[in-house]
Amino acid sequence: MKHLLITIAAVLLVGCASIDLSTKESLIDYTPKVEVSNVRKVFDNSHHNAFTDLTVFKGVYYLSFRSCPDGHGVSPNASVIILASKDTSKWEQVHTFSVPKRDTRDPHFLVFKNRLFVYTGTWHSGNRPAESNIDLELNLHLGYAAWSEDGTKWSNPVQLNGTFGHYIWRAASFGGKAFLCGRRKIGFEVGPKGEPKEIESLMLESDDGLIWRKRATFQEIDGDETAFLFDKQGGVLGIGRRWNTAQLLQSNPPYTKWIRRDLDRHIGGPLISKWGGRTIVGGRHSTDRGPKTSMCWLVGSELHEFAELPSGGDNSYPGFVAITPTEAVMSWYSSHEGKSSIYMANLKIKSD
Repeated sequence: MKHLLITIAAVLLVGCASIDLSTKESLIDYTPKVEVSNVRKVFDNSHHNAFTDLTVFKGVYYLSFRSCPDGHGVSPNASVIILASKDTSKWEQVHTFSVPKRDTRDPHFLVFKNRLFVYTGTWHSGNRPAESNIDLELNLHLGYAAWSEDGTKWSNPVQLNGTFGHYIWRAASFGGKAFLCGRRKIGFEVGPKGEPKEIESLMLESDDGLIWRKRATFQEIDGDETAFLFDKQGGVLGIGRRWNTAQLLQSNPPYTKWIRRDLDRHIGGPLISKWGGRTIVGGRHSTDRGPKTSMCWLVGSELHEFAELPSGGDNSYPGFVAITPTEAVMSWYSSHEGKSSIYMANLKIKSD
């Protein structure tokens, strides 16, 4: 019975039994080489700039990130910046927002019901920067969103009903509903502050992108940043950050049963997306040369790295947009040149 369960889990994790990886040629088909070009710094000032995302809305590219004069740590002086571009080369700022007494960080886009949403998880920081995360209370987390119908005029940030006590992460949509990862203290336990391991991760669901409810619990302990990718039938793959190695998660509607499998690395700020029929995973990878921003093909339950971007120190949290089945653009942040700045690069699948 144990062997049967393992076999079933393996088939579900591959997510496509039609993929035949028994030959070297078939593996190459799913792990092509990628050329990285036009690496460029697109935003740099005296602040700590980090935690990027990238999308396309009505033919225009949008880039978001957090900017804070007080560095990486939690601060009420943090703000979300949104840039727009028609060609990913020249960018202009179209919106920025902050929330009083809260650190706005990890902004993520979602194109949903003819609106461009940008979601941010916020820490309650009070009137001054926190000295350390140990002083912070996770039960005071609260999600916010701003949105636009044309990419030019933006709403003020609004509280997301149903997210109090949850730190929200990366939005996705399927079947007319929006989904977020929300991590929280188990039972909202009042106890030690900071980020203990007793954290669960929930799939949150919304009909309008603003009012949220619990759909499922997918990590009962050690929950963290998790990105979702839905297929046409509502099946979902997730990449979940963990204390040690990241996990690949898989479920199907109604999302009451989840299959989890450890990957070969820790992934900070995980990304999962489609590119030309293949699945990609990105994030911060710990190497013997320090943390690096890397991009991988996901084949079955294995990662095959195809790019390591110029990066070091405090870095990663990538955004990604597929332009064609063979061309894409990505964003990330890094401090390898001194200050933490925002970078972009073009990606192209090689034909040979």
